[in-house]
Amino acid sequence: MRADPTYINSLTQALNNTANTTNSLSSELSSGLRVTSLSDDPIVAAESIRLGSTMSGIDTFVANAATQSSMLQVTDSTLGDVVTQLTSASTLAIEAANGTMNSSDLKALTQQVIGIRDQILGLANTSYQGRYLFAGSQGTTQPYSVDDTTVPATAVYAGDTVTQSIETPGGQMIQMNLPGSSIFGSGSTGTLATLNQLIADLQSGADTDTLSADSAALNNALSNVSTQRSVLDASLSTLKATSTYAQTQNANLQAIQSTLVSADPAAIATQLKTNETQYEALLGVISSMNSTNLFDYLK
Repeated sequence: MRADPTYINSLTQALNNTANTTNSLSSELSSGLRVTSLSDDPIVAAESIRLGSTMSGIDTFVANAATQSSMLQVTDSTLGDVVTQLTSASTLAIEAANGTMNSSDLKALTQQVIGIRDQILGLANTSYQGRYLFAGSQGTTQPYSVDDTTVPATAVYAGDTVTQSIETPGGQMIQMNLPGSSIFGSGSTGTLATLNQLIADLQSGADTDTLSADSAALNNALSNVSTQRSVLDASLSTLKATSTYAQTQNANLQAIQSTLVSADPAAIATQLKTNETQYEALLGVISSMNSTNLFDYLK
């Protein structure tokens, strides 16, 4: 007597379903992942994708922060050199204003100040990874040159006054640069202009009152550089702290994502054993049935 085809179809379908479930459970057990596609669990998969996007953004920020931190450190070191040079210039200005130097002494001192001015000019044109630090947003343009055809000489600034920032994952904006004009000045104002004025006054044999005024102006320039430097020091400190926090946050998000999509090995192993037992039982039932057309239903 032939078996009921409908019954055989049901058994065959149950066998196929059990086999598919066994394969799925085996895959979960070997990969350690419960969710690998949207169809596995749409809600969890969508949340995993969202977490992945957030972590990708944090990774990008951390990488950029590392580059920006290096740039800020170079900028800070450069400004430290500027402070050293301005301190030397201020000392020379005080010597020149004491009224005890002869013309030969003043000439030698003038050459020293010119050397300091040129050193600071070079520092103002410092570049990092192919971009000038003090050009504002005009990073590929050398920001400073000196026009020696005027008296006093004129500092020519080719950058702009744009400050640039990096945005943290939390939306905070951290300033990453100082336009050269805020430190070294432009035209007849700023640090370079003060040095150029001192040079011109020394060359013209200016009186002690004028040289004292130059010395005071240099002290103001030195104070301004120190103030501007503190702005970037604060940015560097904030950037490092934020980057460290972001990396901790990323680790936490990775743990959350892992928990969402990870399989429970013990539970999966139990389900797998149950499924394999069920598969063997179904296979035994089908095999025991005397049906010449059985394999037609197993396709």
